[in-house]
Amino acid sequence: MLSSQEQARYSKQIILPEVKLEGQQKLCAAKVLVIGAGGLGCPVLQYLAASGVGTIGIADGDIVSISNLQRQVLYTEGEIGELKVAIASQKLKALNPNTELNTYPVFVDSRNILDIMRGYDIVVDGSDNFATRYLINDACVILDKPLVSGAIYKFEGQVSVLNYQGGPTYRCIFPEPPQDGESPNCADIGVIATLPGIIGSIQANEVIKMITGIGEVLSGKLMVMDTLTMNTHTFSFKLNEVNKKIRQLQAEAINCKASIGTIQYDELQALLKNDTNIQLVDVRETEEHEMGHIGGINIPLSQFTTGYEQLDPNRMVVLYCASGVRSNNAAKQLLQHGFTSILNLKDGVNALSFY
Repeated sequence: MLSSQEQARYSKQIILPEVKLEGQQKLCAAKVLVIGAGGLGCPVLQYLAASGVGTIGIADGDIVSISNLQRQVLYTEGEIGELKVAIASQKLKALNPNTELNTYPVFVDSRNILDIMRGYDIVVDGSDNFATRYLINDACVILDKPLVSGAIYKFEGQVSVLNYQGGPTYRCIFPEPPQDGESPNCADIGVIATLPGIIGSIQANEVIKMITGIGEVLSGKLMVMDTLTMNTHTFSFKLNEVNKKIRQLQAEAINCKASIGTIQYDELQALLKNDTNIQLVDVRETEEHEMGHIGGINIPLSQFTTGYEQLDPNRMVVLYCASGVRSNNAAKQLLQHGFTSILNLKDGVNALSFY
C-alpha cells in the first residue's frame, strides 16, 4: 500500500483513469535494469525513478568525460572522471528516495550479464555498440525478459520492444551484426544533443506502459524518428521462431567493449580520487619507470604477454606510456584476454607539462 506521501508524489499519474492507484502500485513493485548510463540511459533513468519504479539497476563501467556533457544530462563538469553509475545513483536517490538503486560498475559481457539481469522484470538497452545489443538481446531470450531497445545516429533514433509476451527479438529484424567498420558510432559520426533525450524518454514510456498494462506496446514494431523533419515511421516485423531457441551467448558478444577508451590526465586524477579500485599500469620499460612515473605498477609491454596476469579482469585498468602508443598496444592485448573496462592515457606522460 502506498503511503500518503507517495500518493501525493505520484498524484498526477494516479488520477489518470488508465493508471489509477493499481497501476502506480505496479510501478512501485517493478524492477527494471538499465544497461548503459549514457545519452539514452540518462533520460530513461530519470523518468523511471520519477515515475516511481521501485527498483532500478544501473550497469555501466564508464566514467564521466567532458565530451559526454553535451547530451548526458545527469552529469556536470565537476564530476568528470567519476564513475557514471555512482553519480547517477546519487542523483536518482535525491530525485526519489523511495526508489531502490543497484549499481554495477562494469561493462556487461558474456560472463556477467546473466547474473546481473536475472533479478529484474524488464531490461532497457541504452548501449552504444552492436556487440552489446546482440548480447543483451540473447541474454533476454535465454532468461525470457522483455527488452526495450533504443538506438541513435546523428539526427535519427529508433525504439522497439523485444521479446515481449512471446514477440519478436532483435535478431528478427537485424539477424546479424554488421561487420567491423560498416556502421560508425556516435563517437565517430556525432549526435545532436537533444536526440538521446527524445529517444530515451520514449524508451521510458514503453517501460511504464508495459508495467501498468496500458496502451499499445511497440512489440513487433520499430519506430524510427528523424528529428530534422520530425517525421516518424513505424515498421512491423514478425517473429522468426529460430531466434527464440538461443540457449547460450554468441561468440561476437564475448567482448562488448570493442573499443579502447581514452582518458585525460585531469580526468585520471579525479577517477583515482573517487575510486580506489582502479588498476593503473605503466607499460614503459623498467628503467623508464624508475626515472619517473605518475603512479601505479610497472608491467613493461615487452613482458605484457604474461605480465597482464597480475591484473584483475573484473576491475577497470588504466594504461599509460610515453606517448600512448605502447599503452594502446597493451590495451588491445587485454581486450583479447576478456578485459572490458580499459582506458588509455591520451598522448602519454610526455604530453604532461610538469613531466
